[in-house]
Amino acid sequence: MMIDSSPMPPSLARLRRLLALGALAIPALIPTLAQAQSAQDALADAADSGDTAWMLAASLLALLLVLPGLALFHAGRVRAASMVSVFAQTGAAVALVSLLWVVVGYTLAFGSVTSGWLGSGNAWMLIDLGNVRDGTLVPESAYALFEMVFALLPPALMVGAWVERARFGWVVGFCGLWSLIVYAPVAHWVWGGGWLATRLGTVDYAGGLVVHVTSGVSALVVALLMGRRERFAATGAAPVPSPAPGSPVLTVAGAGLAWAGSLALAGGSALSAGDDAAMALINTHICAAAAALVWLLLERLNGHHRPSATGFAQGAVAGLAMIAPVAGYVGVGSAILLGLIAAPLVRGGAAVVRQSLHIDDSLDVFARHGLAGAAGTVLAALALSPRLGGTGYAQGMDLAHQVVGQVVALGAVAAWSAIATAIAALMVSMALPMRVTREAEMAGLDEGSHGESVFKAG
Repeated sequence: MMIDSSPMPPSLARLRRLLALGALAIPALIPTLAQAQSAQDALADAADSGDTAWMLAASLLALLLVLPGLALFHAGRVRAASMVSVFAQTGAAVALVSLLWVVVGYTLAFGSVTSGWLGSGNAWMLIDLGNVRDGTLVPESAYALFEMVFALLPPALMVGAWVERARFGWVVGFCGLWSLIVYAPVAHWVWGGGWLATRLGTVDYAGGLVVHVTSGVSALVVALLMGRRERFAATGAAPVPSPAPGSPVLTVAGAGLAWAGSLALAGGSALSAGDDAAMALINTHICAAAAALVWLLLERLNGHHRPSATGFAQGAVAGLAMIAPVAGYVGVGSAILLGLIAAPLVRGGAAVVRQSLHIDDSLDVFARHGLAGAAGTVLAALALSPRLGGTGYAQGMDLAHQVVGQVVALGAVAAWSAIATAIAALMVSMALPMRVTREAEMAGLDEGSHGESVFKAG
């Protein structure tokens, strides 16, 4: 047999040497590639310090909306003999809901998605939180803190529906139970990856559905269950706001804090410090300003001929509720239009509740928050259109589908709020009566329930 002893071509020899060197280099490169991948994963799981700082600041500023903002706004519109009770009820309810939020509320609302109705229990007591919240560049702990402020808002709003007649113990117990069986599920449906957001494409930027509709509908149900204040029940007169509010100055001061706090909630809901947050701030401010001015105009045209400071405050708060569902999704023109609609809508709705239905929603919580939030939720479908300056519809959505998503969500949230509120209110009332005695109510709740009063002689 002949063996070919001719030398190997130089090019083939070089190729063989390169392959041999490559085989030797691969094992050495594997640790380097693994380290590079690990560094990339760590970067993807790292929070952005600027976004985190903004979220923390927004959380602290938003807390002013609840305490003392809404407490002042409500207290200034009741008799002086019941002012302290408003602060006591609001503060205690906020404290209890805060505790429940970190123990179990957050995981019910924002725990891992399972069926789309409630979050799983993976984050009870805020354990097993991620380095960052999915879809954001902020730590999940910062996200949980920011969302806690949203959870504190409905109880503070609802206090305005039963002022001057509700028993302190019942208020605290009801607000705690309500936060778990009404607020947490709805928050999951809309914000936590639940069925309304994923199946219907429902949008709610800063709480139109989750905060204002739930609290407004629930306030109306409680006012109906609790009955009218004694001075109206005795005379048969239609319930109206207190004829002698304790302090318009407190009301305006509270509205100012609520205004600033609502801006923080709107800007923080962008979950980043950028253009989206700035536009949400602008839209929220402009809508509140337009609503406040229209309210003053309506007072001038409605036979009073005197614009009031209290009216300015009420109009501004109505505008804040109206813009909440869409603050970060619309153009400035749409924000102004929503503000123009908010004032007449709330004034008309409050008149119907008080004078036609004879329901004593003491400080018009249903009209100011429930109706305004509902209107903003439905109008969001139109305001999202890029032709009107909106950010546009999500993939697979158009105007018709968005209308369906918003309307169905509104109906589902309102129905659940009404049914669950009635159940919770009656359950708590079995252990703690809903109302104070007639004598205590007529004298004012401050001394009888808390042993304190706004002004002490001495």
